[in-house]
Amino acid sequence: MNFYSIRHLTRFRYKQPVSESIMEVRMHPRSDSNQHCLSFSLSVSPRCRAFTYRDQYGNNVHHFDIPGEHDQLMIVAESLVEQQPQQDLPNFLSSDAWGALDALIAEGDYGEMLLPSIFAKPTPALLDLAAKLEVVRRDDPLLVVQELNKRLYDYFDYVPRSTRVDSPIDEAIANHAGVCQDFAHTMIALLRHIGIPARYVSGYLYRSQESLDRSTPDVSHAWVEAFLPYVNWIGFDPTNDLVAHNRHIRTAIGRDYADVPPTHGIFRGSTESELYVAVQVQASEEPPPLDRKLPIPDDWSVLVERAQYAPERAVPVLDAQQMQQQQ
Repeated sequence: MNFYSIRHLTRFRYKQPVSESIMEVRMHPRSDSNQHCLSFSLSVSPRCRAFTYRDQYGNNVHHFDIPGEHDQLMIVAESLVEQQPQQDLPNFLSSDAWGALDALIAEGDYGEMLLPSIFAKPTPALLDLAAKLEVVRRDDPLLVVQELNKRLYDYFDYVPRSTRVDSPIDEAIANHAGVCQDFAHTMIALLRHIGIPARYVSGYLYRSQESLDRSTPDVSHAWVEAFLPYVNWIGFDPTNDLVAHNRHIRTAIGRDYADVPPTHGIFRGSTESELYVAVQVQASEEPPPLDRKLPIPDDWSVLVERAQYAPERAVPVLDAQQMQQQQ
């Protein structure tokens, strides 16, 4: 059993004061499967009242409105999560696995995770990549997904900030480079192409001193879950060639990133904004006190230098989307 203390800090700075900010936040870890969120708190500056609801995928969503004039918006989410050990995957599935998968799909509600979505669609570039990587039905579904996880890890170079939050997968495919968001969208589209339900997972990856992960620390992470017969939904992390296990902390699931951005909102004003993000994940084998707070760095913006984005363009009133890319 593992326990993780998480702090997710987000700061928007505006070159000129804005008169209102409306924001949705998906930073509350899920409680399902082997994971349980023991505590969660959300702090917002300027101070406001936050409301909560669950979306159609069971994700916890906080939303708030700051109507007064402000030149900075700070969001701090703190969580304590318990992870139970997961069973190891089998080496392979039975010979009837493809037929069993099709039967489960016919009986269940998996349509949304099989159809094209905003960022995961079968473009000509993706279909060419499917041929190049030999993404076809063969062997059994588990082996196909595991091989694709490894082949995408080899195909793409991991290059922070090489794509934008709204970049199509064709850009990463053409450049053989992207961030975890691009790896996940490409894998989802390829799996759906051969009839395997696949969904996008937003969350965090704990990195120990022994970890060899190549994804950027101090930011949120993204990976894929594929639905497979006999083993249900299983997570795969093509950015790091991993099966998602106890170090992967799930915050939200959806068809693709458009369903689960950590922050998504608009502001009233015509100005430019700068976005800074920092994430801290600490692990322990015993549960820390529920009121324990992670130490706040003297200048936490130093932590996010690698995750700093250029100011967005000036925009008309109430026409600015504020989202952070998952690295």
